Amino acid sequence: MTNDTVTRMDLSEAVFREVGLSRNDSAQLVESVLEHMSDALVRGEQVKISSFGTFSVRDKSARVGRNPKTGEEVPINPRRVLTFRPSHLMKDRVAAGNKA
Repeated sequence: MTNDTVTRMDLSEAVFREVGLSRNDSAQLVESVLEHMSDALVRGEQVKISSFGTFSVRDKSARVGRNPKTGEEVPINPRRVLTFRPSHLMKDRVAAGNKA
């Protein structure tokens, strides 16, 4: 396993190479897609990308946690968390990559 990371710049460069838009237009396209996804998630909507997976926001209720070092009980406030469920195709593709 490597520590490589795909960045926004990498995505816009891939759009530039694959689609043929200018580098500036490619960067704007990637930013626009990511902004639409973020806005939908902020509104509590799901973002489903076929053959990739589903991003959704889940509400977690308040609970009492425990500090593992001291054993002290600590209240944990309610919050919204982002979750991702990969599609079966993505799971299969990742699993096949582990066999190489």
